[in-house]
Parts: sequence; structure tokens; C-alpha cells
Amino acid sequence: MPNRPTPADTLRPSRPPAPDSEPDFVQLIDVVKKFGATTAVDHVSLSVRRKELFALLGSSGCGKSTLLRLMAGLETPDAGRIVVDGQDITQLPPYQRPVNMMFQSYALFPHMTVEANAAYGLKREGAPRQEIKERVGAALDLVQMSQYAKRKPHQLSGGQQQRAALARSLVKRPKLLLLDEPMSALDKKIRQQTQFELGNILYSVGVTCVLVTHDQEEAMTMADRLAVMNEGRIIQVGTPNEVYEAPTSRFAAEFIGSTNLFEASLAGDESRLFNCKDLEVPLQVHNPMNARMNLAVQISLRPERITLTFEPVDQPTNWAVGTIEQYAYMGSYTLYYVRLKSGRVMAVDMSQLAVRALPRPPDYGDTVYLSWGSDHLVVLTR
Repeated sequence: MPNRPTPADTLRPSRPPAPDSEPDFVQLIDVVKKFGATTAVDHVSLSVRRKELFALLGSSGCGKSTLLRLMAGLETPDAGRIVVDGQDITQLPPYQRPVNMMFQSYALFPHMTVEANAAYGLKREGAPRQEIKERVGAALDLVQMSQYAKRKPHQLSGGQQQRAALARSLVKRPKLLLLDEPMSALDKKIRQQTQFELGNILYSVGVTCVLVTHDQEEAMTMADRLAVMNEGRIIQVGTPNEVYEAPTSRFAAEFIGSTNLFEASLAGDESRLFNCKDLEVPLQVHNPMNARMNLAVQISLRPERITLTFEPVDQPTNWAVGTIEQYAYMGSYTLYYVRLKSGRVMAVDMSQLAVRALPRPPDYGDTVYLSWGSDHLVVLTR
């Protein structure tokens, strides 16, 4: 079953976007990191704005965690520079960087209370006792953990441990906060609620944050902008809505949600029509972008953009006819797999309202007609 994240704007916390000022608050400039013959980070350049929550999204081994460790100072780049708030920190040791990192395991000291865990870094720096008390108290209040200050980590739930680790990270007032898979230790049922809580806490603090995750929904829920990574390179950068609605490559289209991809080519000069061997009629695209004659392209069509009916479609382009081969009830929507005459199988998501609007629910073996708008097609040239 395809992984189908909900489009970004339906899940993101209701908070204003990060300001456009200081777009280069954090800069990664042509950064390279190799481990033997393997290039983990391959000439990555990236800018993060002040107070922005930025997500690095990709599958295991794509280089996102290595990039985070480079920013934290836990790894040293083989080439390139890392700049935070105008300061080149490329060669600084971790303890001298205006950066704090919250690890995937939370790394709380098991023998210390929540309060002592939060105070540890300030004590190591020799901060005055009263200042430590005030800053720890404020941090625990912020993450709603004051009532658990005297508890030890094993007495906390997973979500409470996460907030305790966040308080420890925020108490030092870093210019840049790094989060490594912050939801991975949480039960799936509480993950979505925690995504909202964490996003709103980080916004209220106003800290610049870079989040690493392999979870599409997590990135789309929390991030102001995100970068899709693959094989050590950044494939696309944009807001969750931009990356989902307008992917610039096949990898981005397939990695963020589900899509139907068609091999196609322009039907004629100055045309918005594309021929596709899997369809009986041409595809009409609202914005063909960089398509050129004799250039094979792929065209992306999201399953939820398709209308399914029992009646033939009265339009010259952008439709198909096929037979329902499989379907799965997913609660808020039903996923249908429709086999076309060419043998191609298309995925179609229908909301339960759309299903109920039909004379009857579609079933195995039914002949159905699919249609979609020209503005729902995205041409991919790479």
C-alpha cells in the first residue's frame, strides 16, 4: 500500500510562517563529507532563515543525519564551509558552537532528575546557581514539564522524555537547534499530537531549527520549508506545499506521497499536448515547463486528483477507461487500483464523500472512467 501523506496545509500547526528576513542565517556552502570510498554528503549548499523550522527529509543512508552531525561539529567536512549568524563554525569543536543537538535517543542521564538533566550543561559552563535555577525553571515551564522536575527518565512516558530532552537543549539558548528523528521513539498514536506541540514550542521560543526525519508526514506537518535528499545530494528545496504540488524530479514526486507517472513526449511544437502509450487520448498539461520536442519526459498525477465515475467522460484529453482490480478502504478515503486496456495500473484515491456521491460504491471488476484537470499534471524532465 503506498505511503500517502496528507497534503501539507491540512496538518501543519496554525502558526505564522518564518520571516523572510536574514535568509542566510545558516549557510552550508559546497559541503562534502566522505567515509572511505563513500560520499555521504556530496557538494551540498543550503540556506536556512532565522527562526525557521527546516526539515531534511530522505530515506536511510541519504546523508541527512551526516549533514546534521556536520552542523553539530560531531563530524568534520572534507570540503566546504558552515556558517551560523555570520560566524564560520566549520572548524570549531562542538562545545564552542552556538548549536545544540537533541538526539534520537534523547540521551538523558538515567540517574539524574529531569531538573538535573536540564541544568547539566549550564553547570558545566559554570553559570551562577541563581541563573541556572531561573533558566531551568523557565525551560521546564515552556515544555510543560515543571510538575515532573523531580522525576527520573524511567518514570516518564516517551513524550515526556522528549520534552525533557528539549528543555535541556533550549536552556542553553542556542542560535541553532538540531533535532535528529525526534519522533522515532514515540508511539504512532501520540506522534501527530506531539508534532503539533513540538512545532508550537519551537515557534514560541523563536529558535532556528533543523530537523532530520525520514517521515514525510512529520516533515510536512512541522516544517516551514524542507529539503528532499538522495545519495548525499539535495534534490529539491521548498515549502511542503511546493514540493508536494510541484515536484521537480521523479524522485521527489515518488518520495513525497504517491503518484501515477506516465512516460510521454510532446505531440507538436508550441503544444501543451503529450502523447502517452498507456493512454488512448493525449495528456493536456496546463504548464509544460521545460518540455521540448523529441525529449522523453515523465508526467506526474497524484491519485487524489483523479475523478472516478461509471459514465464515459465527454472531453478530448485527460481521461482513461479501465477495470477495478483492487481496492482498500482507508477510513477517510478509499484507494482503488484501476487496470487500463494497455495493462497499466493507475492508483485513485476517493474521499468517502465522493464515493457516496456515486450511484453505488465501485467494486471489483467494474468498468470505470477516470478524468483529471490539466493543472493537476506536472511535467518532470529529470
